[in-house]
Amino acid sequence: MTTSDPHPRPSGPHPTAADPHPAPADPHPKPAGPAARSLEQRLDAIARQPFRAKFHLSGRDRVTAELRGPATLRWHARDLVARRLAPAAPYKDGKQTPYRGHPVFVAQHATATCCRGCLRKWHGIPEGRQLSRAELAYVVDVICRWIEREVAGG
Repeated sequence: MTTSDPHPRPSGPHPTAADPHPAPADPHPKPAGPAARSLEQRLDAIARQPFRAKFHLSGRDRVTAELRGPATLRWHARDLVARRLAPAAPYKDGKQTPYRGHPVFVAQHATATCCRGCLRKWHGIPEGRQLSRAELAYVVDVICRWIEREVAGG
């Protein structure tokens, strides 16, 4: 014999109760929805340009990317972009990014984030002023997403 509960409770946690064990927040969340699609579309469009399409991670740069992992590379990208690209008038602008020696440098050329002129032309970020926090985060996201795609592509 079964009895039915006159006050059924919804399954799962109580809607007003806080989860006692919430999932840890991702320290480096990836864009979702339209922002993610537009980033992927922009990377695809840039990759169709003959000069940009020549860049790929290989040799020591690929090994560095695989061994260091995405979190460390994100930190390196933020540091390099903040020092070499974010100032209003970067030192040796247009020549400040080496072509090899670190996965971030290769990614900067592949994604047109290597100098302020390329940032203006390909990403709509104006020259002559310091990058905002949002712009700096965007540039780092572009670089890191390209590296992720390269590493995943084998």
